[in-house]
Amino acid sequence: MLSKLSNINVAVRSASKEVIVKTAQTRLRSLLSEIWAYRLSYLFIAPFMLCFIAFILVPVLAAVGMSFTYFNAIQKPRFIGWQNFQYLISQDLLFLKYALPNTFKFALIVGPGGYIAAFILAWLITQLPNALRRWYALAMYTPSLTIGIAMSIVWLPMLTGDRIGYLNSILLQLGIIDVPKLWVTDKDYLMNSMIVVTLWSSMGVGFLAMLAGILNVNKELYEAGRLDGIGSRLQEIWHITIPSMKPQMLFGAVMAIVSTFKAGAIGEELSGMNPTPEYSGHLIINHIDDYGFIRFEMGYASAISVFLLVLMYVCNKLSWGLFGSKEDET
Repeated sequence: MLSKLSNINVAVRSASKEVIVKTAQTRLRSLLSEIWAYRLSYLFIAPFMLCFIAFILVPVLAAVGMSFTYFNAIQKPRFIGWQNFQYLISQDLLFLKYALPNTFKFALIVGPGGYIAAFILAWLITQLPNALRRWYALAMYTPSLTIGIAMSIVWLPMLTGDRIGYLNSILLQLGIIDVPKLWVTDKDYLMNSMIVVTLWSSMGVGFLAMLAGILNVNKELYEAGRLDGIGSRLQEIWHITIPSMKPQMLFGAVMAIVSTFKAGAIGEELSGMNPTPEYSGHLIINHIDDYGFIRFEMGYASAISVFLLVLMYVCNKLSWGLFGSKEDET
């Protein structure tokens, strides 16, 4: 009796396995047939997919894999498990004391500040006549393209820590300060200088997306809003403009997050020092460069980059929650 039951169980298992295999084969055939039916479309997106896989997906997967290893760029990677992450969140005093707090301070001011400034400037530009609009938009967008040149021509002479520096010279003449300030070499002023320069150059593609979104809002919505009782520009912005351009707002938020967290060279360029004075401008990106390209601890640098990737992902999910399409929205 027991042997018969066991034979029946074996038969049932083999039959279920055959059903699963056949189902998987059927789904695979249907998938391949569907891909073949739209082969021309896949051919068009193939170059972009290849670039995405080669320059984004593969490096990310490689960084995740290396984050669990000890790799000094000479010897073969040696698997060490979670040790890199344990050291990062419990023993790396430079990361916990300087890189992480500085990054949060920098991101919380530059990210929302640049994002709000981009929206306000985009809205103000849309109120101008068409003849002036393009020139003001160009003036706001150009600094994001010329930050390297502007750094050497505008900001470094302006923030020089002697009486010849433009900012010190103006403040001394106005009697606001008595002695020149070391704007980029003093730990008390470097972070503020980094924030100002980054905000000045933050009107990039996110700003252009917001400008395009505001210009494409249906003008009939404003007329309908006035009939429904909207009586001020602020109410128009809150109830009509922002809800009508959520995709552009989302794109601007994502670009602001990415550009803020990847900013790291600004402190070194301003101060001319690596590391920055008393690590006052030391960000997570600088920490990655320190361990990856100076100490050649590639495994630990990969762990820091994975931590930064997760941090950016969380911030992007927050942006999707604020500006993403809801189920009841079309």
